[in-house]
Amino acid sequence: MPEGDTIWRAAAALCNRVGGKVVREARPGALARLAGRRLTAVEPTGKHLLMRFEGRLVLHTHMRMRGSWHLYSPGQRWRLPANQARAVLRFDDSVAVLFNAQVIELLPDLTPQAPAATGLLPHLGPDILADDFDVDAVVTRVREAEARPGAPLAIGDALLDQRVCAGIGNIYKCESLWLRRLDPWTPTVHLDDPALAEVYAAARRLMKAALPGFGGPRQQRAVHARGGRPCPRCGTPVRVRAQGPHARLTYHCPGCQG
Repeated sequence: MPEGDTIWRAAAALCNRVGGKVVREARPGALARLAGRRLTAVEPTGKHLLMRFEGRLVLHTHMRMRGSWHLYSPGQRWRLPANQARAVLRFDDSVAVLFNAQVIELLPDLTPQAPAATGLLPHLGPDILADDFDVDAVVTRVREAEARPGAPLAIGDALLDQRVCAGIGNIYKCESLWLRRLDPWTPTVHLDDPALAEVYAAARRLMKAALPGFGGPRQQRAVHARGGRPCPRCGTPVRVRAQGPHARLTYHCPGCQG
């Protein structure tokens, strides 16, 4: 599933190429109302993307596992089959195509001045990549999540809970826990507030480094997708194990995380 940094790069590409321009054609039919409207803003929010148009309309998309936005010049051959296109926005000099997304909805923009997470997407926690990211608010949400019914909340599950903090996916879950030398199955109640805050701060640093203009080239992954290979810190073979209600594969080092 695309993580927050991927959505931020997609938003930047869309903003640079078609931001401020008028849609000449929009399909399928459910999006036809966008024709003749100017794209005024492109906002990444966690793993969601909001495209705001004149007339207070918002195109909300979520990539899920396979979705992606592509940009083409008119007449340019698409890199994926047309039957995988879920949304097509034609501008005078560009075509924006959304392939394989699971969530595509046109919404009324009732709160144009409000942050997306508190307006159109109120269920989301603070965006891990937002300029005004509030790690203390995230820690508070972790403590609130601990009170939900069920087994003790593991830090690996907390990092993926978009209601706690929006944008972190499986890659940065694994990498930030390795960086902090934490077992992914550690109950959050065993971590004090400063320790929790540092886990989220580590995820933010790693994700920021992957964005254009921040931190240079993307760092090589230490554990994610490296099952059986030696840990770059201690040499112990990296293990992989399913975690959480959706059985996401968690990569970790049993030698130095625990």
